[in-house]
Amino acid sequence: MAPRLLYVVTEDWYFLSHRLPMARAARDVGYEVHVATRIKDGGAAIEREGFVPHALSWSRGSLSPRGSLAAVRELRRLFREIDPDILHNISLKPVLLGTTASLGFARTAVVNSLTGLGTLFIGEARVRGATRRLVRFALSRLLRRGRSKTVVQNPDDRAFVVGLGVLEENIVLIGGSGVDTHLLTPLPEPPPPVTAAYVGRMLADKGVPTLIEAFSSLGRRGVALNLLLAGDCDKENPGSLAPEQLREFASLYGIEWLGHVPDIRTVWARANFAVLASRREGLPKSLLEAAACGRAMVATDAPGCREIAIEGVTALTVPVDDADALAKAMERLASDADLRKRFAANARALVESKFSADAIGKATVALYDLLRTS
Repeated sequence: MAPRLLYVVTEDWYFLSHRLPMARAARDVGYEVHVATRIKDGGAAIEREGFVPHALSWSRGSLSPRGSLAAVRELRRLFREIDPDILHNISLKPVLLGTTASLGFARTAVVNSLTGLGTLFIGEARVRGATRRLVRFALSRLLRRGRSKTVVQNPDDRAFVVGLGVLEENIVLIGGSGVDTHLLTPLPEPPPPVTAAYVGRMLADKGVPTLIEAFSSLGRRGVALNLLLAGDCDKENPGSLAPEQLREFASLYGIEWLGHVPDIRTVWARANFAVLASRREGLPKSLLEAAACGRAMVATDAPGCREIAIEGVTALTVPVDDADALAKAMERLASDADLRKRFAANARALVESKFSADAIGKATVALYDLLRTS
């Protein structure tokens, strides 16, 4: 009988955009893969992969006591139905609720992936300190569940988990969710004028307001640079910009807001370099994809970012929330084609060696197999 693997993920789009490499790797070595998530438009795509989707009724942004209790009950019913060998919770809410629901299911081993700390711990979240302390307390207990491992994407998050009291031997660093280096290949640079691109949700914690401020200052000084923003607003995130704000900024400063782009290669075909002004990441897939397409980067020296955006090697890095420094770095990279070329080659080589879908899939499946036999 095939071992059963259950992913618990907030949204179907997030599973499809960030978790396919590891799920495919597990499927290809014989796991029966189930996906429990809020299903909007991705159910058919999940089924086409040969996975079994299970619709959850929760909302991504809420951790209310009443909603959390209902979600735990729903997950426990699902666990009894599937009886998974491996439960893989991805991101903070599934980690909290999925691990809570798994208590009492001793046969099931648990993998908890903390994909960055999210808005609960940084930036724009309107969350009381007492709530943050309660979440830290819950994590410090749940991540020490028997037959479980915690997966982090960068050394800063590893230190955070160690600080919760989790033994280092139960923490595994796996760098991101994997990039398809066969699909995403180096692209030639587009012709002038030089263009920078940000890919991601339109969030304050992703540094979008800081990026817009930096770009507007370059425009006032007559620097020849275009800016693309590719991604949607997120009404469930308290730090999201509103669509009308983005349209106003685009009109004022000559920014091109593309919204959601199905094929990210079309963005990097138009852009000479990537920019990310985030306050904190797990490991930013947008930069990994840019690197795979042979693009240099400007990024903040922030947790997660610095794993791929390495100062003087693949990127120019700047302090968080520093629009002046960001503008100077963007201007420098825009004016130096040789520097962009060197950074791009180094970035592509780094993705191939450490962050490819094949490498991440193999590392994740090895973790599953280890837990099954322990």
